[in-house]
Amino acid sequence: MRKKEKKEPLCEDIAGKGCGLKKVIDIIGGKWKIMILCVIDNNEVARYGELSRSVHGITNTMLANSLKELEADGLVERKQYDEMPVRVEYNLTDKARTLIPILLSLKKWGEENL
Repeated sequence: MRKKEKKEPLCEDIAGKGCGLKKVIDIIGGKWKIMILCVIDNNEVARYGELSRSVHGITNTMLANSLKELEADGLVERKQYDEMPVRVEYNLTDKARTLIPILLSLKKWGEENL
């Protein structure tokens, strides 16, 4: 009889501080953050108004809060220009760009299974 290979668990410490999946869900979970990342990825750079129009159903408060959280988590970079009216642009960080192939895999799985 062959020894059964031990498979890698999704989380060693289910939902604990060391759980990688929990960390990911904490920073990109929720209704809006992945959609915001998609819009910025599609356009390379996005302005606030463009995000507001593109992410259907999001309120200004949720958009502002989500952008602040994504920026704090190192996924989105905010660049403000000293112009009147003020112009602010958002782009993905290198860290966020490494997440895009994973999101594409999830998208493909959803199309095939849901």
